[in-house]
Amino acid sequence: MKRSMNIAFFGSSLVSAYWNGAATYYRGIIRALHELGHRIVFFEPDALERQQHRDLPDPSWAQIVVYPATVSAMQSALTQARDADVIIKASGVGVFDTELEIGVVSLKRRDNIVVYWDVDAPATLDRLIHNATDSFRALVPHFDLVLTYGGGNPVVKAYLLFGARACTPIYNALDSLTHFPVEGRPSFASDLSFAGNRLPDREARVDEFFVQAAVLAPRHRFLLAGSGWQDKSLPDNIRYVGHLFTKDHNVFNCSPRAVLNVCRESMARYGFSPPTRVFEAAGAGACLVTDNWEGLDGFLEPQREVLVAGNGAEVAAIVGDLDEKRAHRIGSAARRRVLADHTYGRRATEVERVLGLALGG
Repeated sequence: MKRSMNIAFFGSSLVSAYWNGAATYYRGIIRALHELGHRIVFFEPDALERQQHRDLPDPSWAQIVVYPATVSAMQSALTQARDADVIIKASGVGVFDTELEIGVVSLKRRDNIVVYWDVDAPATLDRLIHNATDSFRALVPHFDLVLTYGGGNPVVKAYLLFGARACTPIYNALDSLTHFPVEGRPSFASDLSFAGNRLPDREARVDEFFVQAAVLAPRHRFLLAGSGWQDKSLPDNIRYVGHLFTKDHNVFNCSPRAVLNVCRESMARYGFSPPTRVFEAAGAGACLVTDNWEGLDGFLEPQREVLVAGNGAEVAAIVGDLDEKRAHRIGSAARRRVLADHTYGRRATEVERVLGLALGG
């Protein structure tokens, strides 16, 4: 008989996507785990103005514990989590990450498992490779299991070299209850749209694949969404709309002729790490244009389900040649593929399997 697990999860935020790109990923997997019969308590700090920008009420499929961003409150949260069967610390909580990692490891018992869930494994591994004194190096072997947002064999091998007992990628996917086709909105209309927060290892690639494409295609309309771009110099044919709220994802994806995905530099280098927005756009039936990265063809078939570009000039050429009929055909094919192969229900079943094996061991 399948065991129902009590899971304590320390992450950035489940109820706010503000400066929190992992929110959709957390929501999809945690809701699917709940549907499989598991109980999840999600602990998140009141930090970085996320609680002031909530876009999700407390859900029925997880208990939310918001704690003040203080050491004492964090320690109290750890005490509340100590009796769980599975205690998870995600990367990038935002405050007291090192203290939380040490605290979660200290909760290890013979009858539970402690898990590190890395939602930015390429960046974490680069940090460990270049900093021999990083405190997380010594902690890696003490977690029963490392789960990652993606990364394929390159990330698995790297984590094993740092002493991880086991490492399993859990890829992004589609939550079909939240991302689906809707009517477009004129305010989001464009020939090519891109959504992503301004981050140091993303900006240069956005310049290359999006800004440069706009420069090379001055008669076409481009739309930029995400936090942090307000003071960036942009060509006249790029319109900036600011932070994109979760409630607007579907209409954002359904309004333009095509949607661009640009992987952050570290994720593109490791490969096998499709961002959440790949599946959100595909689930909405959008025609997706992406930069090239290793492992892409394992998720979507180039030219039939996704268009692939090697630089901004190639993006500009795609935008210039793409008509509505072809865009619709590619978007429809992508939606069929992700509904068949890449849902959070499938991902949660894999999480259940690896957690169950670790508990049974």
